[in-house]
Amino acid sequence: MNRPNLLVLMADQLSALALPCYGDGVARTPHIDALAARGVVFEAAYCNSPLCAPSRGVLIYGQLPSRTGVYDNAAEFPSQLPAFPHYLRCAGYRTILTGKMHFCGPDQLHGFEERLTTDIYPADYAWTPDWTRFEHRPDWYHSMESVIQAGPCARTNQIDFDEEVAFTAEQKLFDIARGSDRRPFCMVASFTHPHDPFTITEEYWNRYTDADIPPPRLAQPAADAHARRLRHVFGLDAQPVTAAQVQAARRAYYAAISYFDDKVGRVLAALRAARLADSTIVVLIADHGEMLGERGLWYKMNFHEPAARVPLIVAAPAMFAAGRISAAVSLADLLPTLAEIAGDGRAPDYATPIDGRSLLPHLARSGGHDEAIGEYLAEGVVAPMVMIRRGAEKFIHTPDDADLFYDVAADPDERVNLADDPAHAARVAAYRAEVTRRWDIPALHASVLESQRRRILLTEALRQGTPTAWDWQPPRDASRMYVRHHLPLEDLEAMARFPKWPAT
Repeated sequence: MNRPNLLVLMADQLSALALPCYGDGVARTPHIDALAARGVVFEAAYCNSPLCAPSRGVLIYGQLPSRTGVYDNAAEFPSQLPAFPHYLRCAGYRTILTGKMHFCGPDQLHGFEERLTTDIYPADYAWTPDWTRFEHRPDWYHSMESVIQAGPCARTNQIDFDEEVAFTAEQKLFDIARGSDRRPFCMVASFTHPHDPFTITEEYWNRYTDADIPPPRLAQPAADAHARRLRHVFGLDAQPVTAAQVQAARRAYYAAISYFDDKVGRVLAALRAARLADSTIVVLIADHGEMLGERGLWYKMNFHEPAARVPLIVAAPAMFAAGRISAAVSLADLLPTLAEIAGDGRAPDYATPIDGRSLLPHLARSGGHDEAIGEYLAEGVVAPMVMIRRGAEKFIHTPDDADLFYDVAADPDERVNLADDPAHAARVAAYRAEVTRRWDIPALHASVLESQRRRILLTEALRQGTPTAWDWQPPRDASRMYVRHHLPLEDLEAMARFPKWPAT
């Protein structure tokens, strides 16, 4: 396959640990299962920052938040930084985005030539955390209402959004097939499910019963300092939940995974019907995971496995033999991977330092790295939290907190913190020294605080008078849609039909 198309299917808050292809026995995901069976499954893929916008910033730039300044869900994505769509456009690709990418700031494209929908989340700075006022809980923080109110529904704004994402992706694939633009394409179709709130339609709710849904494996609330802060951030101490509410939230989450799986199936069916499947590499990812009550925690904002492990499946049987990769990789690796694929295996001349490394050696079974680096700089901490995952080891460090050190091969649930075990003292010391070499933690701390101060002031200023929204307004020229006078009727209908008649 030469100059393949690229289709990136992205979920929001989908833990790898909740999928059958990663060992889960509950979720019903036939379309993802089939993709995994014919693809390369990365068993230890991690998000680099377990929150929506920072994780997506790493994905598009191939750089960690400490480089880009995309610290939290209200940090601006810098327009001057090359993103993977820029590199692909330089390589001759047509770049298309539909769905969520959580771009903050006035630039809502970041190298995408076409953007088919608006975003589900706002593009301004109003969700800026304030580490100097940690006790204050803004009204935009997560709360336990998502768990308390979990259950079936007829409609939500997330369903509205994802229905539009699926439709526009499907329609664009047929537009590409019917059109005259012969450039290879890269389309990102980014859905918002199974992100909370934990509510979904009866159709999906009824695919499961309460008996199907196991309780959390680690029901005992975690006692470490970060876990205590997280319980404050999402209000668990103020809104304790019952076992029945936990059960309903977990059932709704699995139901939402099945909803996302059906959307994956719909887009892949359109890809096949448009006769583009054989020339397209399909990548399935998520921005981060979901704790789902494990350790008494919900949502994300930490580096434990349910929150930080994400699905990463690359399916292109004509290029890459199906199989499984056990080495640790991360979302930062997507930019160099896509850029090298677009360059027929050659890396571009990167204009900025890249923190990710290409996955092509893994895909070709010719080697590859075994490392994922993480940073968390948003709500739930008051100083930088960093993570190193290498081999079977995971080390998590936050100033003034006790270190966390796990052997995730021997202890996949991370039940035993080895940081204070004398038998591991040398390894822990080595990781602490590496943290000092990799990061200037005090300088990064100061940079985050400065960024927060600036954006809090700007938010207040931009609320005065008449605000101008940055949210993406999808262009729509109805004068050239369906049947109009810009072409003879027979020509217009012939152009819109696919396959053309007579069938070729």
